[in-house]
This record gives sequence, C-alpha cells and structure tokens, in this order.
Amino acid sequence: MAIALDDLLETLRQDYARFPKDQSFEVYDPDVFFQDPLTRFQGRDRYQKMIAFIDRWFLDPQLTLHDIHPIETGLESRWTLSWTSPWPWRPRSQISGRTLFELTAEGTIRSHRDYWDCSSWAVLRQQLPRRRTKNPR
Repeated sequence: MAIALDDLLETLRQDYARFPKDQSFEVYDPDVFFQDPLTRFQGRDRYQKMIAFIDRWFLDPQLTLHDIHPIETGLESRWTLSWTSPWPWRPRSQISGRTLFELTAEGTIRSHRDYWDCSSWAVLRQQLPRRRTKNPR
C-alpha cells in the first residue's frame, strides 16, 4: 500500500507535535536507516527502541517543527529538540537541526538522517553543571 506524499507530511507534522509519544512507526520502512551525529543503525525495531529510550530517560522532551517540505530526494524538515536531563542539577538542553527523509517508491521512509546545527561537544557541554560565579563585593 502506497502512502501519498500529503498524507506522509501530515503524519510527520502530527508526530513532531506529540513526540516522543504515539509515533507513527508504520510510515518507516522495516529496514529504515537512521543516522545522527552520535549514532547510526538500521531497522524499524531499533528506531522504535531509540524513541522509547528518549521517552523513558529524558524529562519533558519537546520537538518543535519549524518547517517540513518535499525536496528532490524526499522530504526535509527543520526542528528544535529540547529536553531536561535526569541529572541532579536538571540541565535543560537544546539542539536545532534538520532531517533529510529519503522515501521508497511506496512512500515510506527509507532513511532518516539528522544534521545538527551544533557540534556533539556543544550538546555535551549543555549537560555539565554550571559553574557558580562568586558575587563581587
């Protein structure tokens, strides 16, 4: 069964809005390839486990969609992901970036590649406790 492009766009808009809850994994090919600056893997099962990990581990994850549109090879989205890490100092972190979705002939997602607007190191630094500055007298 083929997925119409407009239907896929609407499904992804809804997934971004409720992320990481109730994602539409059926729009991903069973052999979907995923890559971001930290990891890469293949398979819808692994993709579902990654989303479940985000839902379980991070506090208040929010994925704000800024734009999603068709491109020659599939779809491109721009987004900002923010979350609170469960460390005792509860750092709030944020990554902005884009995703390139490559589609199969049936309209399912063959690959999902995330590109961040910052380095992996910049994301790690957001996790470190903030240094307290001494008050000048």
